[in-house]
Amino acid sequence: MWDRLLTDCHVATMVASPGNPLGLFPNAAIGIADGKIVRVGKRTELAGFRAKEVTPCGGAWVTPGLVDCHTHLVFGGTRANEHAMRRAGATYEEIAKAGGGIASTVAATKAASADELRDTARRRLHALMQGGVTSIEIKSGYGLDTASEIRLLNAARAIGRDEPVRVVTTLLAAHALPPEAKEGPARDVYVKMIAEEMIPAVAKAGLATSVDAFCESIAFTPAEVERVFTAARANGLPVRLHAEQLSNQKGAELAARYKALSADHLEHLDAAGAKAMAAAGTVAVLLPGAFYALNEKKKPPVDLLRDAGVAVAIASDCNPGTSPVLNPQLIMNMACTLFGLTPEEAIAGMTINAARALGLAHEVGTIEAGKAADLCVWRVSELSELGYWIGMPGPERRIFCGQDS
Repeated sequence: MWDRLLTDCHVATMVASPGNPLGLFPNAAIGIADGKIVRVGKRTELAGFRAKEVTPCGGAWVTPGLVDCHTHLVFGGTRANEHAMRRAGATYEEIAKAGGGIASTVAATKAASADELRDTARRRLHALMQGGVTSIEIKSGYGLDTASEIRLLNAARAIGRDEPVRVVTTLLAAHALPPEAKEGPARDVYVKMIAEEMIPAVAKAGLATSVDAFCESIAFTPAEVERVFTAARANGLPVRLHAEQLSNQKGAELAARYKALSADHLEHLDAAGAKAMAAAGTVAVLLPGAFYALNEKKKPPVDLLRDAGVAVAIASDCNPGTSPVLNPQLIMNMACTLFGLTPEEAIAGMTINAARALGLAHEVGTIEAGKAADLCVWRVSELSELGYWIGMPGPERRIFCGQDS
C-alpha cells in the first residue's frame, strides 16, 4: 500500500521528450511511498492502487518542487541605504569602493549573534518556501575568515535541519577581499589562507558540498580563482563560479576547465565561454533579480546559450545588496520579461536545470519514480501562468518528501 496518491491532476514531469519539453502528462495521478515517487501514470491506470491517503487535486497542475540554486540567505543587517545610492546614480563599483557592498554586510554579519543570523535567515527562507521552493542552495561568503565562514555554514545547516526543505550549502570562499588585503603581499596571503586553511577545514568538517568564487575586476582574478579551484578539487569538492557579471574575465572558460557545476550571472559571456560550458556540462544560472536591482543594461546572451546547448537555470540570488528578492514566481516572470526566456524555459530553470546546477538531478527536479516526492500543486489553468503573474502568491500545496508543508 502506498502512503499517498495524488489524483485528478495534470503533471509536468520535466522529463523532456521530442515535442514535449516539459514532459506534460494530462489527467494523471502520482503514487508516493516513503517520501519518494513510486509511479506516475494516467489517473485511470492508478485508480486500482490502494493508498493510506488519497488527495484529489481538482484538475490542478503539479510540478516538481522549485529549486532555488543560488542564494546568499544567511547575513546580518540590510543594505537598504545602497538602494538610495543607486537611485542617485552610484554604480556597483562606486558603492564598493566607498566601503559599501559586500564589506558592509561582512561587518553586520560579524556583529550579529548566531540566533539572529538563524532567525533572520529563517524568515527569508519561509518566504521562498511559501513560493514553492523545496530545495535551496545557501552560500557563505560574508565571513572572510575560516571561523566566520564555518559559522555561516553551520547556521545554514541548522535551519535546514529545522525546516521541511532541502538545504545545500556552498562555501563561497573567495567572495570579497578584506580591506587590509586588497593589494600587495597581504592579498596573496589571503588567497593562500582560503586555499590552504579555509577549504580543507570546511571539507574536513563536511559543511559544504561545493566551493564558489567571484571572478571579477572588483573581486578575484582568474589566477586567484584557479588557486581556489585547485584546492577545492584537492579536497574533493566540486566548484561553481560567479562569472562575467560586470565584465568578461573569461571566467566561464575557467569554470568549464574545472568541470564546474555552474557559472552564474553571465551578462558578459562570449561565444567561447558558452562553447566551453556546453562541452563541460556546466549549467548557466541566470539571476534576473540582480540585473533588475542593479538596473543593468547588458542582458545575458540567452540566444548564445541556446545555440550552444547550455542548460539554463534561474535563481533568486537572494542577498542584501543586489537582489533582495523573496518570491520565486517573480524571478520566473523577470526571466521571461527581462531576459526573453520562454515560460517553459523558466519552469525548467527552477526545476530540472536548477537541480543540475546543484548536482541534485539524481534526487529532485523531475517527477519520476525514485525521485523525492517534492511537489508543487498550482491552481492555474495553464503552466505559462507561472511566468505570467507578477509575484503570484505560490502553490496551492507545497509537498516535501510526500507531506504537505
